[in-house]
Amino acid sequence: METTRHFTTTVYIVNDGATALHEHERLGITIPPGGHIDRDELPHESALREVREETGLEPTLFDDPETVDSPAGRALPQPRHHMLYDINVHDGRVGHQHIDLIYYATVSSRDLSPADGEVGEDAWAWYSKADLRQSSLDRDVVTFGCEAIRAASEL
Repeated sequence: METTRHFTTTVYIVNDGATALHEHERLGITIPPGGHIDRDELPHESALREVREETGLEPTLFDDPETVDSPAGRALPQPRHHMLYDINVHDGRVGHQHIDLIYYATVSSRDLSPADGEVGEDAWAWYSKADLRQSSLDRDVVTFGCEAIRAASEL
């Protein structure tokens, strides 16, 4: 069996010491905004689009790259982490994986207005570091969420 891999982006958005997470109905887990990178998108463009669609907020990525003098290329915003997640595992064999590029961003408001077809505003909650640490959320969500909040406070 061949393993199918898709590139995805995830964005931990931070406002006033908290990060926004939502309950993903199909997966049954609480996660930040994110999704698949479209064929015509650069990774950071996907990250920004996913936040806009899922929350209605305008994110500012933390990590803008320094300008590099290159006549044939340009630097792209760097994700904070690259993760490989097994999505479908059957009889111990991995059928599908996500190569997830994880970004951190700030937003100027907590006024959520998801686009039509996205999960509703009531599926979202803002988590402080204390909320994350006291939660039963997946360990990586807690770790990345706390790290994003700390990094935002240092901007």
